[in-house]
Amino acid sequence: MENFTFYNPTKLIFGKGQLEQIKTELPQYGNKVLIVYGGGSIKRNGIYDNVLSLLNEIGAEVFEISGVEPNPRLSTVRKGIDICKKEQIDVLLAVGGGSVIDCTKAIAAGAKYDGDVWDFMTRKAVAKEALPFGTVLTLAATGSEMNSGSVITNWETNEKYGWGSPVTFPKFSILDPVHTFSVPKDQTIYGIVDMMSHVLEHYFHNVDNTPLQDRWCESILRTVMEAGPKLVEDLENYELRETILYCGTMALNGMVNMGYRGDWATHNIEHAVSAVYDIPHGGGLAIIFPHWMAYNLNVNVKRFKQLAERVFDVQSSGKTDQEIALEGIVKLRQFWNSIGAPERLADYDISDDQVDVMADKTVVFGEFGTFNKLGKNDVMQILTAAL
Repeated sequence: MENFTFYNPTKLIFGKGQLEQIKTELPQYGNKVLIVYGGGSIKRNGIYDNVLSLLNEIGAEVFEISGVEPNPRLSTVRKGIDICKKEQIDVLLAVGGGSVIDCTKAIAAGAKYDGDVWDFMTRKAVAKEALPFGTVLTLAATGSEMNSGSVITNWETNEKYGWGSPVTFPKFSILDPVHTFSVPKDQTIYGIVDMMSHVLEHYFHNVDNTPLQDRWCESILRTVMEAGPKLVEDLENYELRETILYCGTMALNGMVNMGYRGDWATHNIEHAVSAVYDIPHGGGLAIIFPHWMAYNLNVNVKRFKQLAERVFDVQSSGKTDQEIALEGIVKLRQFWNSIGAPERLADYDISDDQVDVMADKTVVFGEFGTFNKLGKNDVMQILTAAL
């Protein structure tokens, strides 16, 4: 494996009834609090009222920004930054899923930056400081509650980019599985796909001697595949929500990829697709990832074979390595289909008329991917196969 330094300063507070910890954690960072949240779900399920009650108990001065989009938009980030600067906010609290947390990270960094926050997403600048923030997670999917990454969409220019900085780790994250009970079936499915995709992005790399990391990845995938279908049919099952919530965090907090960097090409491609069509991130990944796998199969057949045998229980007797590997890809597609994930871009009414545009947006920073470098022509072939 490669040399590495592991750093993750987020305090993870996990379990039933842990929301009370807000009263201990938040005052460490100040009294003026900006709550960031999305639509009306946290008001309907009571989480909003519970958070406000706790903030009132500690005498916090509360400000709010709501309406964060599923693919959080730059315009919303800028509104939040304006509030932070005008009201001299001390600390932010994200109450929601990964999109809300991603938006909060951008607001926190932008509030301490004199230029345009979009500079961070377009790699013109790196965030050097940020306002402190905590999170109350309500959706198992992105892992944003315990990492420094964020994805922001500029809807005016149809650009969507991932970015991050060591200063954009949450100070603390509160994860109560009960808070995810009200997540609807489709969003639960997308979350399952998203966390599995994060693990798969890690899994495909070209670094030697990563046996423990491989087993970590495989165990998360197998655990999600065991619990996920049951959860889709029993949305308020505490044990299943607990398992999936923990898997989502562990899939992207840096633990499983110590000593190497994964590929992340599929995420880059999906970002371009949803920048143009604004489709659910998990839905896009479900469509694209198996096609990326098939396209890159011959880069390292043995890696795909290992995944097929260890995760999808593909039997190897009488088969070539390539046949085993291909069967693993088919089984991944079958699993995602079985829980109700989309299979083709046509499921979102996407045709071939924007393939060239999406490919251009994918390669805006040049060739990408660590498992196999991809260019525009590669992206076009993958997207065309996914139509």
